[in-house]
Amino acid sequence: MLEIRDLRAGYGAVEVLRGVSFDMREGEIVALLGSNGVGKTTISSVISGLVPAWGGEVRFRGTPIQGLSAEAIVDLGVIHVPEGRHIFPNLTVRENLELGAYRRGKPNRARNLEHVMDTFPRLRERAGQKAGTLSGGEQQMLAIGRGMMAEPELLLLDEPSIGLSPLLVEEMFTLIGKLNAEGLPILLVEQNVLQSMEIAARAFVMENGEIRLSGPTSELMDNSELKRSYLGLG
Repeated sequence: MLEIRDLRAGYGAVEVLRGVSFDMREGEIVALLGSNGVGKTTISSVISGLVPAWGGEVRFRGTPIQGLSAEAIVDLGVIHVPEGRHIFPNLTVRENLELGAYRRGKPNRARNLEHVMDTFPRLRERAGQKAGTLSGGEQQMLAIGRGMMAEPELLLLDEPSIGLSPLLVEEMFTLIGKLNAEGLPILLVEQNVLQSMEIAARAFVMENGEIRLSGPTSELMDNSELKRSYLGLG
C-alpha cells in the first residue's frame, strides 16, 4: 500500500535521506528503526507532506503523493501522529479528539469518538479535563486517539514510546498491536528496537540516512549485527 523508492530529502544544504527504499503491505505493522538522528522522522514527514522530497518517489496505493500538500495527503487517509504529541494543552481531551475529525471523518465523528474512548478508557475518564494536565502516557494516547478520529487508511506513529516509563511503554505497544489487530496498517517509527520488532511483521533499520538492515522481524531477531549494534548482545 506504501512504496518508497530512492527517497532523498534534507534541510537547507544538509542531505538527511540518501536514497531510501522500502514498502509496506495492507494490514501490517512495519517498523522503521534506528537511533536518534538517522532520518526516521524525516521519512514520516516527507510521507505526510510536511517536508519536501529532493528526489525519489512516494506512492500510496499506487498514486504518487510526493509534492502533494499535507492537507491532500490527510484527505487520502494517511494520518501522521508526530513525535512530541503536539496536543492542544488548553483544550479538553474531548475537544482535542474532535479536532482530529476536522478534515476527515467528520460525518462519523460521534461514532469514532466512542470507538476511541472504548480503545483508551482513560480518555473517557478525562474527557472534560484540560489536555495539558494529562500524564505523558495519557497525552500519547490522546495524540493517537486524535489520529484515529480521522479514519486513517495508514497511521504513521512517530516515536510513540519516547519519554514514557517502562510500564507505559509496554502498555503503549500493546495498544498499537490492538489497533493493528482491528485491521489498521501502521508505520511505526521507533528507537525502541526490541519491543517494536515484537509487534511488527517486518522492519527496516536505518543508519546515516540509509536502510542498513531489512526483513521479517522473525529473521532480524537472529541477525548478529542487529544484536550487537542495537540490542547490546553478542
